[in-house]
Amino acid sequence: MHTTDYALPVIDLNDLHTSTDHGAFYQGLGRITRDSGFFYLKGHGLDAKIIQDIQQQSLKFFQLPLHEKNKIAMLHSAHFRGYTRVASERTAQRPDYREQIDIGAELPALTVDAQQAAYYRLQGPNQWPDLVGFKEAVEAFQQQAHPLSIALLRHFLIALQQDPHALDTLIDPERPSHLLKLIHYPAAQDASQSQGVGAHKDSGIITLLLQDQVGGLQVKTAQGWKDIPYLEDACIVIIGEALELASNGYLHGNIHRVQAPQNGQDRYSTAFFLTPNIFAGDIPILPLPAELAALAQGPDYDPDNPLYQQIGLNTLKGRLRSHLDVTEKHYPQEYLKLTQQTPRLVAETDS
Repeated sequence: MHTTDYALPVIDLNDLHTSTDHGAFYQGLGRITRDSGFFYLKGHGLDAKIIQDIQQQSLKFFQLPLHEKNKIAMLHSAHFRGYTRVASERTAQRPDYREQIDIGAELPALTVDAQQAAYYRLQGPNQWPDLVGFKEAVEAFQQQAHPLSIALLRHFLIALQQDPHALDTLIDPERPSHLLKLIHYPAAQDASQSQGVGAHKDSGIITLLLQDQVGGLQVKTAQGWKDIPYLEDACIVIIGEALELASNGYLHGNIHRVQAPQNGQDRYSTAFFLTPNIFAGDIPILPLPAELAALAQGPDYDPDNPLYQQIGLNTLKGRLRSHLDVTEKHYPQEYLKLTQQTPRLVAETDS
């Protein structure tokens, strides 16, 4: 583990193979995870060719004309899958100056009746663009990123002095739960377009982020916002709200944002989210040892973004708030409740 000369601590999984002192590795991982919530990961094992393929396919997709991208607009999907045009997704009630495509595990839609919770509708198929090689590149990346993120989860649990399988209830091999976002941040034309994505925590378990060299990612620290630049051969690992809840606040999902590029260059990133299985009920609270439990003061509470222990409800909450047009079309009852509780959402959408 290295903490000098970089914007974030660096963890190298190769250290587990080259050193017999695994205790030191896990002590360092536990300290960094607790203190930072963000770190660079080297030795991740993601194939360079697979990364190159998905980045090239992402670029090809975003270069399509808008009418072609809109053929798979998220508005067509009750599962929140597909393309979102620039300024259509919202963070902290403000539009994000980015476009993206959301792709999850390829699963059939469920038949949902009025007695079942609305979050059952989140499971379903993806929308795929008509691009040669796109689906294959995405699935190849998912097949490597998914087991890597699960391995990281188990490393985190060992660092917390837990059984490495303590949170396996959140992971269903028959119904894998993950989300891939391919993201394009167009170069901003003026200061009003500065929010690439607003300040937020990731709602899942673990995020793996690949970014280019343009810059714009920032993490909130006690000293203010800190730039997180590109590091060659590394991905960025981000702790999500699900781990914050499971650890009763011992671990914290760090607040981060992306500033839209102002230098005339477009920015591209690839984000893979390991998310909890929405059918698993409540997120379990880990029985931390006394010295760690004494530091676990409960998860952070934001009245504008409440956290729910119930997995399906917490997952649906984030999707509903971020994509109001999809919510209005496919979840009209939830849209009415949401806009009555937070009427400024509608006012800002219409402005």
